[in-house]
Amino acid sequence: MSAGESASVTIPLVPPRTGDPEITSELVADHGLSDDEYERICRIMGRIPTFTELGVFSAMWSEHCGYKNSKRLLQLLPTEAPWVIQGPGENAGVIDIGDGYALAFKIESHNHPSAIEPYQGAATGVGGILRDVFTMGARPIAILDSLRFGDLDSARVRYLFGGVVSGVGDYGNCIGVPNIGGEVAFDRGYEGNPIVNAMCLGLMKKEDLITASASGVGNTLMAVGARTGRDGIHGATFASEELSEESEEASRPQVQVGDPFTEKLLLEASLELISSGSITGIQDMGAAGITSCAAEMAGRAGNGVEIDVARVPVREPDMTPYEILLSESQERMLVVATKGYEDEVHRILEKWELEAEEIGEVTADGRFRVLEDGAVVADMPALPLTDGCPTYEREGIEADEVRELREMDLAEHLIPEGDLTKTFLLLLASPNVASKRWIYHQYDTTVRTSTAVRPGGDSGVIRIRGTEKAIAATTDCNGRFVYLDPRQGAMIAVAEAARNLVCSGALPTAITNNLNFGNPLKQHIYYQFREAVLGMADACKAFETPVTGGNVSFYNETDGLAIYPTPVIGMVGIIENVSHISPQAFQSEGDDIVLLGENTAEIGGAEYLYVTAGLVAGFPPRVDLTRERQLQRAVLTMIQEKELRSAHDCSDGGLACALAECALGDGEAPFGVNIVLDDALPPVATLFAESQGRVVVSCAPNRTENVIRLAMDYGVPARKIGTVGGREGPFHVTAVSGQIKTDLTSLHQAYFGALPAIMNTPVSSEE
Repeated sequence: MSAGESASVTIPLVPPRTGDPEITSELVADHGLSDDEYERICRIMGRIPTFTELGVFSAMWSEHCGYKNSKRLLQLLPTEAPWVIQGPGENAGVIDIGDGYALAFKIESHNHPSAIEPYQGAATGVGGILRDVFTMGARPIAILDSLRFGDLDSARVRYLFGGVVSGVGDYGNCIGVPNIGGEVAFDRGYEGNPIVNAMCLGLMKKEDLITASASGVGNTLMAVGARTGRDGIHGATFASEELSEESEEASRPQVQVGDPFTEKLLLEASLELISSGSITGIQDMGAAGITSCAAEMAGRAGNGVEIDVARVPVREPDMTPYEILLSESQERMLVVATKGYEDEVHRILEKWELEAEEIGEVTADGRFRVLEDGAVVADMPALPLTDGCPTYEREGIEADEVRELREMDLAEHLIPEGDLTKTFLLLLASPNVASKRWIYHQYDTTVRTSTAVRPGGDSGVIRIRGTEKAIAATTDCNGRFVYLDPRQGAMIAVAEAARNLVCSGALPTAITNNLNFGNPLKQHIYYQFREAVLGMADACKAFETPVTGGNVSFYNETDGLAIYPTPVIGMVGIIENVSHISPQAFQSEGDDIVLLGENTAEIGGAEYLYVTAGLVAGFPPRVDLTRERQLQRAVLTMIQEKELRSAHDCSDGGLACALAECALGDGEAPFGVNIVLDDALPPVATLFAESQGRVVVSCAPNRTENVIRLAMDYGVPARKIGTVGGREGPFHVTAVSGQIKTDLTSLHQAYFGALPAIMNTPVSSEE
């Protein structure tokens, strides 16, 4: 017998509310519940649920809130470490970063809303993740974003891309939190469903941590912030189903509308409420609105709640209990005020020109009870709404189509030799490789004046004022690799995130993840998810980076066509001394360039294949977690011992593109390079393969011997491959039977000019 099914509980009869529809099998299906799940609800209730109760169960047992197809697998992820203060299960994870400080961080998705209304979908995604962090008692100090779109030759994709970038930028800029980095990728695999994941970091003193728990029987529940409207009703259910072209207009009302200026007031008011000691819990009214807030807070405390929806401030007339409970209107919080301190809560909220209404109380009976002007409209046990959500472990079988793509013979694509300059510039100008400056120049990256490394490098870095510390953060995932081999691809995502942090001088410390997949009821999708989780678990254990929380976003499909499986890794790392912050770009003419790691002929899933042949095929590169860990330790030691002038991870576009990024820097004063690569590999592989475990570093010539010795101490292959040239160029790379030679002007135009040129392309009447 599951939670809430005890026969000893007497459940009062709740009569149907006038005007509510009859509960039919069609209505149950419309709420995303299976027949078995509905029968389980009836057993829990001991009767047929009312319409309002059905809506509450539907939202809480949706994939978005209940994690019913992922929870069992997520338990395989490592979540504990001495520095983890709060792991999964709260609004955000929290780690100890020393000196009395803690870092709260989390990543969330807003994929479906962004596919329908890109500006508001992205903006409210940023607003939601900010609230998740500051409700822990932490002040948001940085935002990152991880975005995926179809190819930019589509006018619709350009519309979605432009809208999302504007939404992310406008919301963050208005609220005054810097955007310090992230990633964006373009591929036909995301044509129907953009991926919009937002990550936030928040800083607090350890003693300021507060959890979202409805503790203290008799304490008062208060609705704080914006009024409740009809926007976003059934947003959680909407995020738990596939899209179709026909569903877009019907789904538009489920997209919330954000107000960053109210959010800024709410942020300051919430932090003051927490520090005042007048509240015991606070939670964002995110997915499923008041319903999820109240149910989750009650569940964590083992208590019940009673809410009268007639006391909830609304902005539209004649809203029903169903609508009020399930609305996902933005900038709202549920606060648990200590009994007797309600006036203090009102005073603080009035100071910040925000509403606060007493809408209910914490009860001892473990019930989730909803009244309307004193009349009961819903009465159910609270725990089954959260802990009682059914969970499933399904059969996963790899799709034959993917296996065939992975086993495709790519030998013909390794043949080109001679002058590869044209191919190189084409690759460098690919939207996946080219500079994302067009994006981050729309963001405020330095507000609050703590940004030490702005977007465009391996990771963003924020200084911690009053200490010598800094925090580095990054988001990473290559969906093509995960599509071709989910386990390897997920391991690569974790490894690349760790390499990016290390190249900035940070010790990888913990991750939050956003697992973006298609419909888990399909065997090949569940296979992708299972294998990706297993790969992620292996890599996180190897790098000692526990998972402190995250988000699962399923049903990213349109008309039955799923996105590439995209488990985005948001990773944070600690830099103990700001003097250890390492740049990506070359710093001085005449410096030696050293390659750490080995080149291989692994071109499967590479950008080179996509740009030159339109292919996503082959075996993705293999990742050796032990060697990756050795590489990371070696690079950190080199940086901390001040042996290096720069360090940069090799990833999209391979070694040639990594060298170009090091040479160009921010574009203001690029360097030439002179590189000789003598690998016994086809030049295409040497230059463009995306082999793992490689970092390009530069150092003064008198430090090269030390760098190579340190690498050998850690068992890392290392060799000098060239030197940093002058400000006039050229950019010259020789790879046995192939070469790249171009001037810095052409290099600059290909890298920095590509994205602006594409986004300024007029939309033709045919589009």
